[in-house]
Amino acid sequence: MGTGPPIPNAAPGGTGAAVADGWGHSIVRTRPLAMVAYVPSPEAETAGYAILSKETVFKGFFRVDRFHLRHRLFAGGWSQEIEREIFQRGHAAGVLPYDPVLDRVVLVEQFRTAALVAGLHPWTIEVPAGIIGKDEAPDAVARRESVEETGCAVEALIPLYEFMPSPGGSSEVVWLFAALVDTTHSGGLAGVAHEHEDIRVVVLDYAEAIERLQAGRIENAITIMSLQWLMMNRERLRRERLSR
Repeated sequence: MGTGPPIPNAAPGGTGAAVADGWGHSIVRTRPLAMVAYVPSPEAETAGYAILSKETVFKGFFRVDRFHLRHRLFAGGWSQEIEREIFQRGHAAGVLPYDPVLDRVVLVEQFRTAALVAGLHPWTIEVPAGIIGKDEAPDAVARRESVEETGCAVEALIPLYEFMPSPGGSSEVVWLFAALVDTTHSGGLAGVAHEHEDIRVVVLDYAEAIERLQAGRIENAITIMSLQWLMMNRERLRRERLSR
């Protein structure tokens, strides 16, 4: 990813002097850029960073906030003031439904506009997932999404990972789970109508799911992580279930 245009240097003459902004435009300084020693507050010293300002620059279904901040440097001292725009889309939970008796996984196929914009096939194969609402617990969302998107009731829920998929520009945290389910009657179409979901339930034998993974036919990060986890834990899950 590029870092954008070069930051303009201080213009000769300080306040009111014009400089190029790196995109070929001319801007005028409204205040001098004299170097002033930064003295962090006691709170910043303890935390290792200081948020100087925050403003919301876009708000729709998602939100973008612009931050100005400083942080402690590995080499010692403090950074200059940094500007960062952060995509605030909330947090999410995903779940891989797996039937250890029939040795099958349940995925979902749906249209994704972001995949289309990225130049990928817009109908993607994924694990069920959803945004965590206010006062909701990640495990509750995983159970709900399994039922809403695949029709599979969760018999047992296994926590896998808690991670940030894109910490360079998004605050999103994802909680990922595996669910033990019965896929005897799984398949068909699903989705919540008022959320404009159009979902095809995809039931795959374990071997076919892993074949798709290894052939690069799975392009969704949390689905890749889920299937890789299953590769490492499948034998144990089947042994424990079949020994009952």
